[in-house]
Amino acid sequence: MKAKYDINAIDKKIKKLRKATEEVMEAGGNIEAVKRNTNRILASIKMLELNVCDVSPLLK
Repeated sequence: MKAKYDINAIDKKIKKLRKATEEVMEAGGNIEAVKRNTNRILASIKMLELNVCDVSPLLK
């Protein structure tokens, strides 16, 4: 059975994740734990973007 995915919906959610993470990073100011953890989250989001967002235009 072939799975069906809404790649556009996934793409939008990933972009929301990036925006929310960047907002948390900005709000965290100089709190070192916030900086470190948001940087880790952004690294994971980057991998999602490479795997999903960058190919989504090709799948439309």
